[in-house]
Amino acid sequence: MEINELHRGRLIDHIQLVVRDLNASQAFYSAIFDTLGIPIGGMGDGFFWADELVVSSADSPAAQGRLTGPVHLAFQASDQAMVAAFYKAALDHGGKDNGAPGLREYHPDYYAAFVIDPDGNNIEAVFHGPAQRSAPSVKVTF
Repeated sequence: MEINELHRGRLIDHIQLVVRDLNASQAFYSAIFDTLGIPIGGMGDGFFWADELVVSSADSPAAQGRLTGPVHLAFQASDQAMVAAFYKAALDHGGKDNGAPGLREYHPDYYAAFVIDPDGNNIEAVFHGPAQRSAPSVKVTF
């Protein structure tokens, strides 16, 4: 199955959200991922995934019948306009406001928006400012 592609060296292997209403979550996440340029990787019986995030129903075999959350997930945006598009798409597809797009005090260029997804998770899109685009990737070897 395509979802089992292995990427060594990443901090997170995968994250699973187990949700009450898979259709509502799929509409919500498809809309915000579209604005962030993240494709839906695929779907199966009781789940869908994008990159390393798997969203499944409680009756999916991997869920073991238990809902997850609430959790906080932050997705990277490439600019402030993308943060605003994320926020609008989230509100238009079942999300609730948890912080309109704007600068935050985390560091001088931290521009983010926060929404609550259909299952009560705090979902964020963040742009770290112009330095984010020019910062080199760092590879750590042990």
